[in-house]
Amino acid sequence: MSKSNFYLLVSLPTSISPSADQDEAFSSLQATASKESELVVPFSIPEFKIGTLDALVQQADDLAKLEAHCEAVAGKVGESLKSVLEGDEDKVAQQKTVNDKPLDQYLRSFNWNKVKYRADRPIGNLIDILQKEISSIDNDVKSKYNQYNQVKTNLNALQKRQTGNLSNKSLAPIVSPDLIVRDSEYIETHLIAVPAQQKKEFLKSYETLSSWIVPRSAVQVAADDEFILYTVTTFKKYSHDFIHKCREQKWIPRDYKYKEGGRDEEKKELEKVSREERKLWGEILRLARTNWGEAVMAWIHVLVLRVFVETVLRYGLPLAFICGLVKTTPKQTKKLKGALDTNYGYLAGNAIGRDKKGRAIKDNSADMQTAGADDYSAYVCYEFEIN
Repeated sequence: MSKSNFYLLVSLPTSISPSADQDEAFSSLQATASKESELVVPFSIPEFKIGTLDALVQQADDLAKLEAHCEAVAGKVGESLKSVLEGDEDKVAQQKTVNDKPLDQYLRSFNWNKVKYRADRPIGNLIDILQKEISSIDNDVKSKYNQYNQVKTNLNALQKRQTGNLSNKSLAPIVSPDLIVRDSEYIETHLIAVPAQQKKEFLKSYETLSSWIVPRSAVQVAADDEFILYTVTTFKKYSHDFIHKCREQKWIPRDYKYKEGGRDEEKKELEKVSREERKLWGEILRLARTNWGEAVMAWIHVLVLRVFVETVLRYGLPLAFICGLVKTTPKQTKKLKGALDTNYGYLAGNAIGRDKKGRAIKDNSADMQTAGADDYSAYVCYEFEIN
């Protein structure tokens, strides 16, 4: 089973410490979250150009949709990688890096990529850049993966024709041209795959199956564990009726026309498609490996923008906040958020109150701009899981 990486990005105003000091504020978060987490480290959030309040509200909505898109694309690229590596979780894990670093190391040492996403650009402009990038990643991997799958399907079909039983495998290496009546105006030869257990029944009844079957024309060509292949000669005028009656008996007519050099052609075709499949396998592996990291990188940058925009909307200006990366598990998250609510619930004013035992509770009747009272927290918090 693949290792799950479950994280929270938590933003809090520095006012949670008496001196409004950043180090003290982060120490407070660390002390609150450490019991229910594996890791709590500072997470760097740059300052971006802030537009109007209306623009920020719209950007918050846009970023929520874009994050969902990034998550979906990273998941699809990961599934492509898993499929190409035939589900080998260890090999898949080795391929999953971000900026040439293991995921955990990339997140712990995260710095905004100023080369790809200039922080001095307006937030709306950065959203457009990230949207185009993640769509390009999605399209590139999808196109190459579909191409690889098509060739793989063709290869499987060709291999099956070489290794299947006599009801479906290629007959080119099996049937001698001497057994086939060719260039006759009136008669033709049919190849029929008969289940091995029906051999006696076939030999006893094939001559009377329909009109104008050449007597004693059945010749055994080959046999395997499941089927026996016979030739039967009929007059062309009654071939269709004979084929129909064979199918009724569960005998399988094989569509075959002798072709000079057909055996060599099939061998060359198999070799050609095998080479193409190996080539595309390498290409999709490299593309999926690279683009998984690129998709995750875009996803994290979108999350950074979400944290920043929500922090401005929630805590206002001038900006004075800290952000922490918390690694935990889905099971621990409820207790973790409970601890955060207990310590920082006062930031929400009336939105979060206390029960008789002093535990934080949400007041769903409060006037909250954030959609969905059940998802509301007094602080900025985004959960994400990367597999």
